[in-house]
Amino acid sequence: MSGHGRARRWAVLAALVAVLCALPAVVGALPADDADVPAADLRDAVLASAGVGFSGYAVSAGGLTLPVSDQLPAVADLLSDRVQLRVWWRGEDEQRVDVLTAAGETGVHTDPAGTWTWEYESATAERTRPAPLALPAPPDLVPAALGRRLLSEAADDELSRIGARRVAGRDALGLRLVPAAAASSVAHVDVWADAATGLPLAVEVVADGASAPALDTRFLDLDPSPPPAAVVGFTPPAGARVREGRDVGGLLDEAGSRLPAARLPDTLAGLPRRDLAGAPAAVGVYGGGVTLLVVAPVPHRLASALRAALAAAPDAVADERGTRVAAGPLGLVLVEPPGRGAHLLTGTVTLDALADAAAVLGRAPA
Repeated sequence: MSGHGRARRWAVLAALVAVLCALPAVVGALPADDADVPAADLRDAVLASAGVGFSGYAVSAGGLTLPVSDQLPAVADLLSDRVQLRVWWRGEDEQRVDVLTAAGETGVHTDPAGTWTWEYESATAERTRPAPLALPAPPDLVPAALGRRLLSEAADDELSRIGARRVAGRDALGLRLVPAAAASSVAHVDVWADAATGLPLAVEVVADGASAPALDTRFLDLDPSPPPAAVVGFTPPAGARVREGRDVGGLLDEAGSRLPAARLPDTLAGLPRRDLAGAPAAVGVYGGGVTLLVVAPVPHRLASALRAALAAAPDAVADERGTRVAAGPLGLVLVEPPGRGAHLLTGTVTLDALADAAAVLGRAPA
């Protein structure tokens, strides 16, 4: 009898553990209350949520397998892997995002003067100053920040409502953005915003012709209250190795100064060139909203490695206009006009649009 009693007790305990493990999925499956909020008004509520403080746990799943991992390993990992994020957010310039991996933990602390990146295992702190151009970083994958960025230039006629769902145990109102630009490689962006605060709780980016998201980031847990300043701030501990980080703009400026740069046209792939205060003169940014194209010089020592990486991609296309590759909605092409330096064109545009832009750039006078 005692044996049977112990078996029953273990069976009850196992059942309780199973119920507890299933709770997040059960809560997420609960019906959500929708609200009669027009799409444009919901976008405005999302953009107004920049001042909302919160803390939480988010997961990002990326399907953007970039063929440039040797040159940009951190960026490639960030956009192609499953990334776990612990987030403490007091504002746009006061936040902390910890990236959790099997190998360890990296903390990214942002303040008005820049960013500290703290690598726990190597006890290394890197300080980076604010810059108009920057490579993707963990805070960019936080659903709240990504949702606001993607909707920041959305026109009313690009938006529609898509109902409601439960995200992180909260009612989230759905908003779909379908870009109007013909060159766009993005089929649609779905943003699920907290009904109470407008805070984006989940974001899905779907490439043209795809059924599954190329990027899916969402909160699994959320506390909609500002975290203490002491949790967000950072001072390198005694004995830490401290180094100065270099922003991508400075590197591109350096590359541009060494190359006979092409004269960039006012329009590429049907997208107008836009002004970006503080951006290097050698860099061109075209388009708007979720449809963007960037042209940047590539130093000679990197061009050959980048060319090989692009050519090795399974779906690479190589012709007189350059070697081009698509990774979900993100396209890349390396252009090397005779007698001039190499340029990388990349953005959320189709391969046809990239080819057209590469042809124009190849004919542009130096």
